[in-house]
Amino acid sequence: MEAMWLLCVAVAVLAWGFLWVWDSSERMKSLEQGGRLGAESRTLLVIAHPDDEAMFFAPTVLGLARLRHWVYLLCFSAGNYYNQGETRKKELLQSCDVLGIPLSSVMIIDNRDFPDDPGMQWDTEHVARVLLQHIEVNGINLKDRANSRL
Repeated sequence: MEAMWLLCVAVAVLAWGFLWVWDSSERMKSLEQGGRLGAESRTLLVIAHPDDEAMFFAPTVLGLARLRHWVYLLCFSAGNYYNQGETRKKELLQSCDVLGIPLSSVMIIDNRDFPDDPGMQWDTEHVARVLLQHIEVNGINLKDRANSRL
């Protein structure tokens, strides 16, 4: 009698495990079909200076990596306000490595047009031109996927 009970428990556990794996597989397929998963999904994260990626966007970047998005990062300033630009660039690259952003996908703009100075306002048209160029070079798709499925 005890052997029969153990057999029933084992069958129930195996059935639950099979259904759980099958359900996970179906959810992944549904994400792929919805266009929200895969290497063809490219996401561009634009930040003003180093540490923004970790302070404000780490959960988003980790979630995108989990969904297999190819994440690019564009940083407009080296963060040189206190003459620590080189250190801050290294920290940004280390942070991106931890977050799963390939270093080949990280672009740090370090020129006088975009100073790390709270008293300066950047030329928005220049920012837009640089941003658009980065989008085009990296094949970032700007189409709204939610509306394209309607």
